[in-house]
Amino acid sequence: MVDGRRLVSFCSNDYLGLAGHPAVAEALALGALRWGAGSGAAHLVSGHSGAHHALEEELADFTGRPRALVFSTGYMANLGVIAALCGRGDQVFEDRLNHASLIDGAILSRARLRRYPHRDAAALASQLEDAGEGERLIATDGVFSMDGDIAPLPALARTARDKGAWLLVDDAHGLGVVGATGRGSLEYFGLGAEDVPILVGTLGKAFGTFGAFVAGSADLCETLIQAARSYIYTTAPPPALAEATRVSLRLARDEAWRRERLRELVARFREAAEGLGLALTASETPIQPLLAGTPERALAWQEALLARGLLVSAIRPPTVPEGAARLRVTFSAAHTDAHFERLVEGLQGIAS
Repeated sequence: MVDGRRLVSFCSNDYLGLAGHPAVAEALALGALRWGAGSGAAHLVSGHSGAHHALEEELADFTGRPRALVFSTGYMANLGVIAALCGRGDQVFEDRLNHASLIDGAILSRARLRRYPHRDAAALASQLEDAGEGERLIATDGVFSMDGDIAPLPALARTARDKGAWLLVDDAHGLGVVGATGRGSLEYFGLGAEDVPILVGTLGKAFGTFGAFVAGSADLCETLIQAARSYIYTTAPPPALAEATRVSLRLARDEAWRRERLRELVARFREAAEGLGLALTASETPIQPLLAGTPERALAWQEALLARGLLVSAIRPPTVPEGAARLRVTFSAAHTDAHFERLVEGLQGIAS
């Protein structure tokens, strides 16, 4: 509801439709009754509950890693892990289209930040040739949030192994959605923990709740507990959220039809948009950008769809490069056929 108008949203990251799932909401309510509304302290004081511990064990199992560590937000997870592992004299290598939290994590760490062209593993390898001494960390989105394309993780993993670098993948938009069982972009490529030692995931997108986690070796998680300032010096998320996430994680794992529904919607959308002559990026994920070019056109498209009862956000510079303004259309397993047909009718209006 926006200003009293009921709209159909095509700009949420609730990819699996779990944010409003009755079982998830019930787990949140029951968790609040058991644990209270808040955690009351940082993890390392008295804020870490049995619910947090159980969620971390289940996230570790889901991602196939020895341990996982829950953070309050994805932004804080990326800030914490990069600054804990790198510092002055070290170097962080990042894709130019990485999420702001990865970029800010490198800046905060005071390591040298070097950015390579989007998805260009060869350029990254060239940069690493003259990297010199110190720690080397490669950081990339798994699925890029504004383009919906997937990082070339096998090539990045080979480069990291050959050059003696860490590899961090922030799979915020891949986990729960990409891969045969929803285990993200690593599953999509058949990669394991030995290929990608640092995995960051968020809980507020496909899993429908709030928070984030880092998964990896026991040594990695122990290091973060001791050195990640964004973990140490902040209040832990409410235990009730951990209880809700445990339910949504189970639903994401067990209900494969949600991913199948997303794939169906994406395929139908791409066919419809291309038939209307609308420019799309090369994305097979629920993130489907419609390229408008100028901010003015993107805003005009947003308003035209809004007039038809559709909420689709215009994305403009500096979030995307100059000349790449767009509508960022995202799909959810909760979208019905009627919702989809309404979107296509709206697209016909902006394409004419």
